[in-house]
Amino acid sequence: MKFVADEGVDRQIVQQLRFDNHEILYVLEFAPGSSDEVVLDLARQENIPLITADKDFGELVFRLKLVTSGVVLIRLEGLSPSQKGIVVSQAIQEHGHEVSSNFSVITPYSIRIRKLEE
Repeated sequence: MKFVADEGVDRQIVQQLRFDNHEILYVLEFAPGSSDEVVLDLARQENIPLITADKDFGELVFRLKLVTSGVVLIRLEGLSPSQKGIVVSQAIQEHGHEVSSNFSVITPYSIRIRKLEE
């Protein structure tokens, strides 16, 4: 799969997903400092899900109704960056087909997937 990873996503998560053969456009590598709206629009233009650790994207998607191709919110406080990479990798491996066009939240022991309005 292909994803946009917001600049706040730990590098170890990006590395693990690339190791798993996912194509990752990592904002930190090509457009650091981009606004959330610009990052969300990039993912929409590319028609791929956004991976982020920033809860503000929930407001953009649900309250402001900005169009998206899916958001994967990482909520893994307390885990090391390498552990986060493993958890995200497993969640994408098991639920990757469900994250497009949905709002997903990855926690240490679960993934919640909420259908986005069309």
